[in-house]
Amino acid sequence: MSATPHQPTVTEREARQVAEAAREQDWRKPSFAKELFLGRFRLDLIHPHPMPAEDDVQRGEEFLAKLRDFCETKIDSARIEREAQIPDEVIDGLKDIGALGMKIDTKYGGLGLTQVYYNKALALVGSANPAIGALLSAHQSIGVPQPLKLFGTQEQKDVFLPRCARTDISAFLLTEPDVGSDPARLATSAVPDGDDYVLDGVKLWTTNGVVADLLVVMARVPKSEGHKGGITAFVVEAGSEGITVENRNAFMGLRGLENGVTRFHQVRVPAANRIGPEGAGLKIALTTLNTGRLSLPAMCVGAGKWCLKIAREWSAAREQWGKPVAQHEAVGAKISFIAATTFALEAVVDLSSQMADENRNDIRIEAALAKLFGSEMGCLMADELVQIRGGRGFETAASLAARGERAVPAEQILRDLRINRIFEGSTEIMHLLIAREAVDAHLSVAGDLIDPDKSLSDKAKAGANAGVFYAKWLPKLVAGPGQLPRSYGEFNRHVDLSPHLRYVERNARKLARSTFYAMSRWQGRMETKQGFLGRIVDIGAELFAMSAACVRAEHLRLTGQHGREAYQLADAFCRQSRIRVDELFGRLWSNTDDLDRKVVKGVLAGTYEWLEQGVIDPSGDGPWIADATPGPSRKENVHRPIR
Repeated sequence: MSATPHQPTVTEREARQVAEAAREQDWRKPSFAKELFLGRFRLDLIHPHPMPAEDDVQRGEEFLAKLRDFCETKIDSARIEREAQIPDEVIDGLKDIGALGMKIDTKYGGLGLTQVYYNKALALVGSANPAIGALLSAHQSIGVPQPLKLFGTQEQKDVFLPRCARTDISAFLLTEPDVGSDPARLATSAVPDGDDYVLDGVKLWTTNGVVADLLVVMARVPKSEGHKGGITAFVVEAGSEGITVENRNAFMGLRGLENGVTRFHQVRVPAANRIGPEGAGLKIALTTLNTGRLSLPAMCVGAGKWCLKIAREWSAAREQWGKPVAQHEAVGAKISFIAATTFALEAVVDLSSQMADENRNDIRIEAALAKLFGSEMGCLMADELVQIRGGRGFETAASLAARGERAVPAEQILRDLRINRIFEGSTEIMHLLIAREAVDAHLSVAGDLIDPDKSLSDKAKAGANAGVFYAKWLPKLVAGPGQLPRSYGEFNRHVDLSPHLRYVERNARKLARSTFYAMSRWQGRMETKQGFLGRIVDIGAELFAMSAACVRAEHLRLTGQHGREAYQLADAFCRQSRIRVDELFGRLWSNTDDLDRKVVKGVLAGTYEWLEQGVIDPSGDGPWIADATPGPSRKENVHRPIR
């Protein structure tokens, strides 16, 4: 697609360079998932399971009790679904109990919850209504509080964090009508003018943008004398002159979501509101998401727990052919999948969150894997619940209630969860992002070998470095503890989980060997093999989830919390996961990727247009992508701050 007149024209290489520059380059702390992709099963990094401090637990449990009471007495999810809006009094109530400041330090008026308890709170409130979970998550995980916590000046924290903790809702504005996961084409500009910047542009899908008081805005500063330029982050007052919320968007799910289109026209922002230096905006966004991504799988955990509850209650009550449907194997397998997967997903989220709280591990890959695994599995669990419920699963809760049955919103949770595979990095983008981090060690030593712009001397030097690295690394992939029958024997309790951990160790080495072989085979074309990279990442996600599930089962046994049952669930999950891993390994080399590319070329060339005949397209008229040319707004401002 050609760029619109105001849109930067960016080559594929330039786009990659922008994304690469925004990456956190160094690995100063260990990473369990990074080691896993390198074929090293570092169980010592996650076992024994890290534990929260007692005062953190007490503070977290006290708030969860208060939040549960609020959810049970003040939130009417059916009303939110019916009116497609969260009532103002609900948002005011959330402000009163401090829910806007869950992650904000107590010295700024927040609750100072740990990542573990923040995620538990999101799972709880998200189960009451996913749109409320999305509002709170967007406000704290990627909105103003998190970037300021990591990169803000003391003055910025003193000014904005107390507001965010109690009264002000924040939003994060990056996406544009023609800019999604390719930020190199970002068109919103921030032109320096004295002590201010002047913002012009249009932002799309601004979650919370319709009701926000404060915005984090990503805009491009032009390079000029005294200005480095580049994509830069700003805190912007949502009520500033020149800001217009032009539309409140509506979606298939999350009907209470306050998501809009926001136009900036000659909006003046003080230089004091710039977060970090010029050009650091994308790095700030990506670093914020390192832990911010954990909020989404946390809400998937809540969804899984609810799916399990409904599946259990319904499958025991509904009888077919003389016995409850749960006792029919076809339905029972679905219930087992929901139970085992919910256990594993909670293990992944809690483990990653506790490691984030302790700050002793680099969890950027773990958080990304949690987001990927949670969003995919959450959708599958909801889909299986709809299937278990049958026709009632497809029927709305309002319709069920109207004819006298329990108003179970199974179809709603399926619609609400579907966006999670797109939010905060689509599954396809997460595959590429994680794959880039997973092969970082290889590119660090051998990247110049496959870079066409590097000189022969650079390639020779890279070849020498690679030779040293691989001479040490490759022999270690041949054998390991996974081949010894008594390895990980401490996990042989009520059920023997040690074979699963040996499986993880063996297949971590196999995963690393497969990655090395692929790099040797495709070299510079490796980045185009997105099907292969996606399967590599999915294998890593399953191995991480298996590890977390086993570690959690042992942790629950040691703490006397349903240890026997936890071992059973971990065993079930690992057996299910191993089937998926074996299939993924087979599809690394036996797949239709090459044929698919040929078919796609034919589709785009119109070769198969005859196949589209015989239908009516009910789509309306209009451009595929709305015009985002800068200028004054011609629409009514639907901004609706809640005070």
